[in-house]
Amino acid sequence: MGDIKIFIATHKKYDVPNLDYYIPVHVGASGKESIGYVKDDTGDNISQKNPFYCELTGQYWGIKNTNSDYFGLVHYRRYFCGNEKVIINGKKIGILSSKEIYDYLEKNDILLPKKRHYYIETNKSQYLHAHHKEGLVECEKSLNKLFPEYMPSWKKMLNKRSGHRFNMFVSKTELASKYSDWLFTILGDVESKLDISSWSKNEQRVYGFLAERLLDVYVDHNNLKVKNIKYKFLEKQNWIKKGYNFLKRKFNLS
Repeated sequence: MGDIKIFIATHKKYDVPNLDYYIPVHVGASGKESIGYVKDDTGDNISQKNPFYCELTGQYWGIKNTNSDYFGLVHYRRYFCGNEKVIINGKKIGILSSKEIYDYLEKNDILLPKKRHYYIETNKSQYLHAHHKEGLVECEKSLNKLFPEYMPSWKKMLNKRSGHRFNMFVSKTELASKYSDWLFTILGDVESKLDISSWSKNEQRVYGFLAERLLDVYVDHNNLKVKNIKYKFLEKQNWIKKGYNFLKRKFNLS
C-alpha cells in the first residue's frame, strides 16, 4: 500500500506513540543537545527559524530529507483521532491508524483536523484581533505577486467564519511536496519584507499563523477533497482564560 511517515513535531522529550510510522522530530534543534529524536537541523533545513515558523521547520525537514508514499504532520500534544490504540502519558487513546490513512486517501486528497468555527468573527477579523495586522497584509501582497491565481481563494478564506488550524495534515507525499514548495515560497517572501524584531515571542510565530490560513487557500484553489477528522489534545486547556483573552483582544480591554 505504500510507506507512511507522520512526523510528530516536538521541542522537548515527550511520550510518543510506539509505532514505526509515527516519527518524533526535534524541531528547532539547531545548536541544541539531542533529546533522542531525529533532529530538523540536518541536510536541507530551516531549523534556526523555528521560533518564527513553529512546527513548519519539521514539515520542511521531512519533505526535503525523507522519502515515503504518504506524509503527515502532527504535534506532540495533538493527534488525529483514530482506531490505533496507544498509551501516551499513561492514558490509552485512539490515533489515526495506517489502515485508516490508506482507506481515507483512496477517496480523499488530504486529511485535515476538524475546522475551528468563530461564528461571530471572520477569519480576517479574528486574525486582526489576535495578531499584528502586518503579517496578514504582507502575506496578501506576496501571494498576489507570486501566485495571483490564488487570490480568489485567499479572499474567500478571509471572509469565512471557520478554518483548519494547527498545520496538521496527512496526504500522499507528492501532494505534500507541492504544497510545501508553494507554502515556503510565499512565507520566504513575506519574511524578506517583515520586521518582527520588536514583536513578542508569541507574535514572532507569525509564519506558523499565516501557514494555517494559507493551507485552506491551497485546498480551495486546487479543489482538494478533504476528510475532516477529529483531533485529540493531550493536555488540559484553560477555556476560561482563552475566552477572556479573546474578548480582551476583540474589545481592546486593558
